[in-house]
Amino acid sequence: MPSVFVQGRPTAAYPPLAPEARRGSVRRVTEAGEEVLHKPCRDVTEFGPDLAALIDMFRTMYVAEGCGLAANQVGVDLRLFVYDCPDDGVRHVGHIVNPVLDALDPAGRRLLDEGEGCLSVPGAVMAVPRPDRAVVRGLDKDGEPLVVEGTGYFARCLAHETDHVNGQVYLDRLSARDRKRALRQSADRRDEVFARRAANAEALAETGTGTATGTGTATGS
Repeated sequence: MPSVFVQGRPTAAYPPLAPEARRGSVRRVTEAGEEVLHKPCRDVTEFGPDLAALIDMFRTMYVAEGCGLAANQVGVDLRLFVYDCPDDGVRHVGHIVNPVLDALDPAGRRLLDEGEGCLSVPGAVMAVPRPDRAVVRGLDKDGEPLVVEGTGYFARCLAHETDHVNGQVYLDRLSARDRKRALRQSADRRDEVFARRAANAEALAETGTGTATGTGTATGS
């Protein structure tokens, strides 16, 4: 099996950082409680330079050590996310515009109750049940149809990011008790997380390299 899939297609080779990460600037990551994260995003209807510039948020995702980042996590109310997610030795990189997650047949799906975090809840990791397979349909930055399928860890990433553009954060999938635990974790680890992000931003600015993906959805997306 190829070791890298870009936009859902196998690729012979790919750089450690998506090329888009070398452009633009590091954006502030919005946090749970901010309005833009808790309402469905608007469909993208215009495809052009502005949309391409937004996809440069790969840079912010790498600095924050995430495996995925939705546009509303950088304060932009549009249905779009980017990802760079490892799963069982395979790397998946790309972006999806106006994503829609396929409904799976309950009889044929298996739920995995594994650790999950969110860059908008910095530092917290909680177990969240997700199907072990996900299919997302949408468009690429040029408006061409796109289908991306993932299993295991990457499936979790696709589902998590699609939740974001639908106005849902992973805290919404937790019990009230676990939600409080996650918020306490975030408060305790906040300084550490932001110090690490600052160091990553400096390294990326100075060398053009730095942190690629962190530990994926378990770290944050």
